[in-house]
Amino acid sequence: MTANLAERLLQHYVDNFRDLPWRSPPGAAPPDPYRVWLSEVMLQQTNVTTVRPRFERFVARWPTIEALAAARDEDILAEWAGLGYYARARNLIACAREVVRRGGFPRTAAALRELPGIGAYTSAAIAAIAFGEQAPAVDTNVERVVARLHGFKLASRAAIERLALALMPAGRPGDFVQALMDLGATICRPRNPRCSECPLASDCAAAASGEPEAFPQRAKRAVRPHRHGVAYWIERGGSVWLVRRPARGLLGGMAALPGSDWSDAAPDRLNAIGTVRHVFTHFSLDLAIVPRSEPHGEGWWQPLASVADAGLPTLYRRAAELVLAARRAA
Repeated sequence: MTANLAERLLQHYVDNFRDLPWRSPPGAAPPDPYRVWLSEVMLQQTNVTTVRPRFERFVARWPTIEALAAARDEDILAEWAGLGYYARARNLIACAREVVRRGGFPRTAAALRELPGIGAYTSAAIAAIAFGEQAPAVDTNVERVVARLHGFKLASRAAIERLALALMPAGRPGDFVQALMDLGATICRPRNPRCSECPLASDCAAAASGEPEAFPQRAKRAVRPHRHGVAYWIERGGSVWLVRRPARGLLGGMAALPGSDWSDAAPDRLNAIGTVRHVFTHFSLDLAIVPRSEPHGEGWWQPLASVADAGLPTLYRRAAELVLAARRAA
């Protein structure tokens, strides 16, 4: 069954593969490991539709890992703005410089895991796709496909990796892991899976059960705590005062409006221009935008005409947009 299943999956991939700028066509020479690595880092917690144009901008600006490693931290962080999960950007910088120091990417998953920001999945994906190693790259899409295929409601990541490796045919590991990823993203979806179009349906225990969505069992989401903060809008001569957040911590190293720490307690009554609500991974935040006359903290004056180019993360970009929209409406 295994060999036939792998053949059907690979043929389906040949017929239906997603043409993405970091991929090589099925059966072609492996893609540049720099592009594979960059795409996999960007795709952590971010969907393909969002990543694609941002990836193309990145490689147009820094076409090689050497160019990226030589760039200023501030420029990379500004280019990353809006993609979220900013620890990825800081690890991206550290990893690029370490790869250049070593003279190139390691070629095995085990060695790739030694690099900053590269875990078990990312190392296996790079090793399989760029270097042809028989490495089981298991993301949430692959985990769902393998769990449904075997009828597992609960399974450890290690067990899924063993099963994925057992399915992988010799000679085309890159195509195989990408075929599994595509199948999970487009057909074996969390809700409303398109089992009638799946090349593996005849061997799938979840499909045979008549309730494929029940596999694997979904973990209950924890309730997000809610926090509050204040950002200062300090304007002078057609410019707004911006600062850079501390290198460590949430939104580390990113451009921002100055302001208070975030806490569980709502601030006292404020003369706020407005409030922005933003949802992070582990908590939600209400950020009140309060006018202030004098600069706060070390920073710079950013012309309002170019505030969109300041590299503000989504939270602060939305805060600036709120102020400017309120002004236009006044």
